Amino acid sequence: MSALHALGACALLERYRNRSLSPVDVVRDVIAQIERCEPQLHATWLARPEAALERARESEQRWLRGAPCGLLDGVPLTLKDNIATAGDPTPLGTAALPLVPADEDAPPAARLREAGAVLVSKTTMPDYGMLSSGLSSFHALARNPWDTRKGPGGSSAGAGAAAAAGYGPLHLGTDIGGSIRLPAGWCGVFGLKPSLGRVPIDPPYTGRAAGPMTRSVADAALMMQVLSQPDARDSMSLPPQAIDWQSATAGDLHWLKGLRLGLLLDAGCGLPVDAEVRAAVEDAARRLQDAGAHIEPMRPFLTRAMLDGMDHFWRMRSFTDMQKLLPAQRDKVLPFIRQWADSAAPLSGAEVFNASQQFHATRVATVRACAPYDFVLSPVAPITAFDAELAAPTDDPLRPLEHIAFTVPYNMSEQPAASINCGCSSSGLPIGLQIAGRRFDDLGVLRLAHAFEQLRGPQRPWPMQP
Repeated sequence: MSALHALGACALLERYRNRSLSPVDVVRDVIAQIERCEPQLHATWLARPEAALERARESEQRWLRGAPCGLLDGVPLTLKDNIATAGDPTPLGTAALPLVPADEDAPPAARLREAGAVLVSKTTMPDYGMLSSGLSSFHALARNPWDTRKGPGGSSAGAGAAAAAGYGPLHLGTDIGGSIRLPAGWCGVFGLKPSLGRVPIDPPYTGRAAGPMTRSVADAALMMQVLSQPDARDSMSLPPQAIDWQSATAGDLHWLKGLRLGLLLDAGCGLPVDAEVRAAVEDAARRLQDAGAHIEPMRPFLTRAMLDGMDHFWRMRSFTDMQKLLPAQRDKVLPFIRQWADSAAPLSGAEVFNASQQFHATRVATVRACAPYDFVLSPVAPITAFDAELAAPTDDPLRPLEHIAFTVPYNMSEQPAASINCGCSSSGLPIGLQIAGRRFDDLGVLRLAHAFEQLRGPQRPWPMQP
């Protein structure tokens, strides 16, 4: 029998239903796995094993009565640091902020709690979520389960590592430029950045999304049934829609025949694509082509002006945020982030305005480039996981976003995009395939990801198993 901590949510629920497994046993095994791996990974924060076991005991009693409280009753869950939970501080990965307890659950936390999921821990992130690494002035340095010399990516750093290492089946991340997909790709798990507003979040922000990070598409679809429920606190949320999320993993592969898929292997700017990454993505495209899809090469559409404009605007946003801090607080922010933000100080009002316009320019270019296709395939990142101690692949605060050119366009265009493992490098590091869909077609992205999951075959053995 598989270790309980490695079982998927769908499998757990079936066994809870037939009473062949107890949520208490599962949560106990997840806690043991966390205790076994955390000295190496540092993926968790605010772990409360006794509270998790108490929730599991309550769930066990509900299942024995045949009265689960929701769709995820008794399933272990982690939440990213920046998803507020009532009574707990939300440090946002930085030592600069006071640890003030939140008044209420953020929308994703509320929906998952209502559905009966058992929160076993929060997960780590870098300062303010502004790095694609696990480097933080507040949390211990997060590492990648496949190779602890490497980082898990970010900013959903701990979530990616936790999913790969088996800290239960369900993990929630957030994404404003690739922060779900990058760690999912570098940790070999599945991650979905939904359409903007599909999953209500608080506070909302242009491009910001919350979404599932799991070991299977089926578990992500299960989470989306819960996460997509409405919440008035998100002023950018989509109207409630009856979506048959379970249909994402139903049926055969015949629907792939005639599907028009764009293949983007050059983002237009940023780091060049590593040869092994390119080969793995091309192989994934061939598998879909062999199943009947039409693959068409795409020209790059993101420009240096777009990427730099978004970078400069985010620098100014962070610079103004840090000006509100006391000097002693600013001194606690990660030096890389301080340098990056402080570089915006000389920018004029006109320069900041022009930088802000690149968000819309990116949106227009992305929608136009994707319009002829049902879905677009690309690498998630141009490289595999980089050294854990680095803040970014370039390790240069003046060139910090060179690795997000494939992911950030879909945050601005509001399109759903997912990362799914499509192979590994010669050194054993995972490589992620990005699947982007038309705006609002989250279900289609999950459906195509599940089809590829079937064509790819079973995942290689997961890391850090006893």
